[in-house]
Amino acid sequence: MPLQSPTLDEIADIAEGYGLSLDESDLESFQGLMRGTLESYARLDELTEPTLPVKYPRTPGFRPQPEDNPFNAWYWRTEITGALSGPLTGKTLAIKDNVCVAGVPMMNGSSVLEGYTPEIDATVVTRILDAGGTILGKAVCEHFCSSGGSHTSDTGPVRNPHDQSRMAGGSSSGSAALVAASKVDMAIGGDQGGSIRMPSCWCGIYGIKPTYGLVPYTGIAPIELTIDHAGPMARTVADVALLLEVIAGPDGLDPRQQAGLQGEAYTLRLSGKIDGLRLGIVPEGFGWEGLSEADVDESVEQSAHAFEKLGAQIKTVSIPWHRDGRHILFAIFQEGATMLMVQGYGMGTNWKGHYTTSLMDAMARGLLTRPDDLSETVKLTMLAGQYMQERYHGRYYAKAQNLSRSLSAAYDVALQECDLLVMPTLPLKATKIPPADVSREEYVRRAFEMVNNTSPFNATGHPAMNVPCGMSNGLPIGMMLIGRKGDDATVLRAADAFQREIFDAPQPSAS
Repeated sequence: MPLQSPTLDEIADIAEGYGLSLDESDLESFQGLMRGTLESYARLDELTEPTLPVKYPRTPGFRPQPEDNPFNAWYWRTEITGALSGPLTGKTLAIKDNVCVAGVPMMNGSSVLEGYTPEIDATVVTRILDAGGTILGKAVCEHFCSSGGSHTSDTGPVRNPHDQSRMAGGSSSGSAALVAASKVDMAIGGDQGGSIRMPSCWCGIYGIKPTYGLVPYTGIAPIELTIDHAGPMARTVADVALLLEVIAGPDGLDPRQQAGLQGEAYTLRLSGKIDGLRLGIVPEGFGWEGLSEADVDESVEQSAHAFEKLGAQIKTVSIPWHRDGRHILFAIFQEGATMLMVQGYGMGTNWKGHYTTSLMDAMARGLLTRPDDLSETVKLTMLAGQYMQERYHGRYYAKAQNLSRSLSAAYDVALQECDLLVMPTLPLKATKIPPADVSREEYVRRAFEMVNNTSPFNATGHPAMNVPCGMSNGLPIGMMLIGRKGDDATVLRAADAFQREIFDAPQPSAS
């Protein structure tokens, strides 16, 4: 369709929005001037934009029937076979449904995107297939990835394999449930406030939010450029390390990777040996009033001290800033998501890299025609974020970004005297799935109540990993290990030693 020039009424509306006083002659003058500038846009229609490669054949696949989807964790089933050989040969994977897979439908948890089919493979998808992995489908994620619970996707709640009356955690809910239920070996998750670590915790698997910028986010639906992370989830640390090895490193298309972090052979660092490693237990991560469960705090405390059996040194390291981390993250999340994900139709402006323009079109159509169909969590984000932008002109977003440096520095100081920090991943075990007719207040509370410990590290960018460390009443408990920026290898090495030598180690028989 040819580019449309603005009418006088359209220019008048824009002028009014900016507080400009223009009479009819002014409007006609600007209309003429704009026709000249629009010639550049018309030329863009004649040019072909670069795209991302799609290297391996696939079919669109199918939406699974309920009887073949017991945890409601699959959004779409397909099978894409990668290279004939590589480090992921024989491994099966699920891809979170905010990640573009060419020719396979994607709805990002929201009915307003249903029917959208990307024409590209995200960088992580191409890397997985190049490494010989086999993709079995798209895993359900929460509505626009805006929930730590698993009750907000428009395809229905994702159920915890340990207890189907309980939540799997979000927003990478389907990814965690499919791995935990052994439906796939590995999965890709995304994390803006804990969305890899939270479902990993409640489903009892391993999942790492890598250092910010280590894994390219190209071809993945974003929430906010400064807090977006993607990373691996699996039943063993070895598989998490292997998948991170495959997907890490710059692709030249993602502005989050300005630091130029390189991946490394993480699997070679899994020696089982951590003699002399220094771990700091952060007391501010325990004892959240009205939220923390005693068995969770106790299990994580005991597990941290269990590292001493492996030759590690354990001490307590107080970081008062940690208690403010969630507040800093929420300000960044709410205003940033409103500007990028909503006002910017999923891509926004002012950054260099690959823009998935087809996703922008799909987001715009959905947001403009069906806003009432958005989840209560997204509506809250929009309303609060837009209010803060209009009333305070982005000042609090800017202050939160500035304060994130102070928060980061506080962790860095602690990580000078320790190699890793330790706290509960989540203060509580998996909660019950709320009923469909729950109040809006309860719906939102259950989406965000659990993020206190995970969310600060999205603002700072430190690598953080969920490590299963116990069970209570049949439900998993998770311990979070946090490392120095760029030192994902030490996080993985410690987690692997814990899994092999403590958590999965045979217990001596009673005499």
